[in-house]
Order: sequence, then structure tokens, then C-alpha cells
Amino acid sequence: MANLIDRYNRHLNYLRISVTDRCNLRCIYCLPEEFLPMLSHSDILTYEEILRIVRIGVRLGISKVRVTGGEPLVRKGVCEFLRALSEIEGISDVSLTTNGVFLKDKIHEIRAAGVRRINISLDTLDREKFMRITRRDNFKEVWEGIEMAQESGFDPIKINVVALRGINDEELTDIAALSFSYPFHIRFIEHMPMGNSEFSIQNSDPPLLAPEIMTRISVLGKLNPVKNCVNDGPADRFRFEGAKGEVGVIRPLSHHFCYKCNRLRLTASGQLRACLLSDYQEDMKTPLRNGCSDEEVANIFLRAVRMKPLEHRLNSENAESISSPMSAIGG
Repeated sequence: MANLIDRYNRHLNYLRISVTDRCNLRCIYCLPEEFLPMLSHSDILTYEEILRIVRIGVRLGISKVRVTGGEPLVRKGVCEFLRALSEIEGISDVSLTTNGVFLKDKIHEIRAAGVRRINISLDTLDREKFMRITRRDNFKEVWEGIEMAQESGFDPIKINVVALRGINDEELTDIAALSFSYPFHIRFIEHMPMGNSEFSIQNSDPPLLAPEIMTRISVLGKLNPVKNCVNDGPADRFRFEGAKGEVGVIRPLSHHFCYKCNRLRLTASGQLRACLLSDYQEDMKTPLRNGCSDEEVANIFLRAVRMKPLEHRLNSENAESISSPMSAIGG
């Protein structure tokens, strides 16, 4: 079978899998406060269907998989699914993104499943601010989960921080300072306007971009560049002199990394998306449930790859509106 190489000669070897659109938090930049209809159980891909898709993807060149949500740890049986993913020959890296609320209870199962790399979303170190951002009082559980992940030997532990002007911008330096005490990889992410979240609708201030983030945290000391490794994502990486961990910035707005994007995304509803910031997608669920062959699934992969755009248009005069909320795509 053909490799997953798009029109711009990008080799797409990385598949992000959303196993659910459900989440136990209601972050203001991700979900609206009012009720958002969730997929029914029958509308979500079964683990068996996902595993079949992944095995076919591996034959086409997929070698790296990340499991996301919604919040993946709310789905029953996810640790057994992680183990099955890790056992697929040809996958060199299986990782997990979580909000950390259930991490403490599941950390040993996750590690036993073969996962060694984990990303945890944490936008503040303040309990009250955590409640404002997530609309839930779970800061204690998340922090205890992070500490247990470190004790259990996960490496690296990446802390994902969405930079929100007027909400957590005065705290970015304190969060970056964690890298002196812990071997964490702190990742500051520029907020992307997607869906109909409260923050996207109500906030008219200019976004908090990487140059300003770097200026703010540089008061902590000299930042030395860190060279990216083979399994690294799009972050620009740095380390303060004397720090145990590192910091980084992910810049989808100020300096997009589309030219080197190697990602495909499988949504919980069975849609294959070649670009996070485009609503174009290919339906995989319907053909699967109609009894399609492996070759037909492979052709869906190839169609999606052919349609992958050169870059997103969030900063252009003809900017596209992304209607899908992040929780439905998998981030």
C-alpha cells in the first residue's frame, strides 16, 4: 500500500485518536456552559473498530499514536484499549493526553498498558482560578495525579497550559518556574478560536502569543534552546539554566507549523480529519459498519491525506470559522 504522503510531501505518520467526546470538566475555552449534546454510545467507534483502523494505518506508515478525548479516562475500558494499542506491531510510541482528574486512580493501569509518555492539561496553579477556568473543583485531584505520574516513572510528563489573556496570563511565570523543581516539560499553547466556547465569544482582547509569553517568563533566567527529538511535537523548546525540566511554546497563530505537520485525527464519531483547523473530514464509521474491506479503509486514509491543506487560515483575511469544538475533535 502507498505511504501517507500528502501533496506537499509531508509524511503523515502520527494519528491522534479521540475515544470519547465526553469530558468531566467544562473549560471555558473548550466547551459552552450550557448543555452540549453528546454522542450516543452507538455513534462512537468501538475499540475494536479503532484498532482495525490503526492496524490498517500502520500498514500505510502510521507509527505514532496519541489517545485523547474529550477526556479519555472517562471511557470504560480505556486502559485495556491502551494495552491493545501498545501491542500493535509497527507502533513505536503510544501516548495519552488527559485532564488529570482520574489520573491518580488509573496511573498504574496506564503504565501497565505500555504508555510511558503523558500530557496533562493544567492552566493554573490556583484552586479558585482552576474552578473559574474548568467550572469544576478538581485542582487537588489533578495535582495529585501529576505527582503520582512522576513517582511512577512517566517520562516526559508534559504540562499543557493554554495561555488566556486576562485569566491566567499573570501566572505564566509561576507555572514556568515549576521546571526548576520538577523534570516536567511545560508547554504554553496559544489559544485557537474554535467552536462556541465562552472565552472565544466573550473575549475581544488580542490573543496572548508566544513572543509575549517568552518575554514574561524570561524574567526567571536565561532560556537555552533544546533540540527537538524524533517523537517531539511542534513546540519550540527551551531550558532555564539550572532547571530540572524545560519550557516550550506551541504557536499555531504567531508562527504556525503547518509546513511540517505530520498528523491525522480520528474523531470519536469515526471521522478522519487531516487538519485540526479545517472542518473537512472523511467518514470511516459508516463504511466500517457496512462491511468494507481493509483496502477500502486504506483508500479513505489516502483521500483524507490528498485533501490535507497546506496551512490553516486562522490569520488570513479569508479566515475560516471552525465550527467543531475541540472536545469533538481530539485536540
